[in-house]
Amino acid sequence: MLDIIVNPTAGGKHGKKTAKALKKVQNRLNERKVDYTIHPSKYRGHATILTKELIANGATDIVIMGGDGSLHEVINGFSNFDKVNLGLIPCGTGNDFANALNLPLDPVKALDIILDGKAQYTDFLQLPTVRGMNVVGVGIDVDVLVRYSKLKRKNKFGYTWCLIKTLLNFEYSSFTAEVDGESKDYTAFIAALANGHAYGGGIRICPPALPTDKKLDFLVVNQIPKHKILFKLIQLLGGKIMKFPETEHKTCKKVKITPKGDYTVNVDGELYPNIPFEVEVISDTLKMYR
Repeated sequence: MLDIIVNPTAGGKHGKKTAKALKKVQNRLNERKVDYTIHPSKYRGHATILTKELIANGATDIVIMGGDGSLHEVINGFSNFDKVNLGLIPCGTGNDFANALNLPLDPVKALDIILDGKAQYTDFLQLPTVRGMNVVGVGIDVDVLVRYSKLKRKNKFGYTWCLIKTLLNFEYSSFTAEVDGESKDYTAFIAALANGHAYGGGIRICPPALPTDKKLDFLVVNQIPKHKILFKLIQLLGGKIMKFPETEHKTCKKVKITPKGDYTVNVDGELYPNIPFEVEVISDTLKMYR
């Protein structure tokens, strides 16, 4: 029995993309005589509530049809990891975590992986008050997301445009990072704690990161001279962040960030002001179809 949570607005275009994908998925399920129930999410945060209710009522296989934001809501409703598996049919704008898992973007092919495959352990990120699946960050990405949240039409072009506009009036983030017990002060352009390798619809913020390696990737791009920022942006969009001389990267299990002053944390594209900023990779707990 599959319990399928659907975000009707995922992927933009007034839900047309998701509606088309859902029809294909239902046809496939009916063709293969699979029992299922559709649960539409009706408002922001509803997928978290639905997940909690489904698990409390004995669900064993929960599938989310949506993007990174929808997946973020579902993982924050998860409990009873031993008895519940998670499936993802990507229908979002960016689908960054689906890409990190090498899931097909075709909804029927993604469904077939759930029907024919085996749920396998997949890492996630645990903060004291929230979970993440893909990337947790501070720095320029937070400023970009604030701008992006105000757009009427959200797509990859809009995200890139917000990134460019943010560069014109950007302040560096100062913080102390304790990485597996070792502390260091930073003034950073970007700081990311990555499980997946990309965000913002394909911007490869940490290409080495894998959601199956039981490691947390800590990446910092230190302060960049203002006159070099545009050039660095072009390199970032080209996936060359690891080649920056300002880039520091290490794998670890746990990172505690202590910012100087007020701050906002980006968790899977969702913004959380002033939450406790301690991130740990959790392995051998969540089972996903992939």
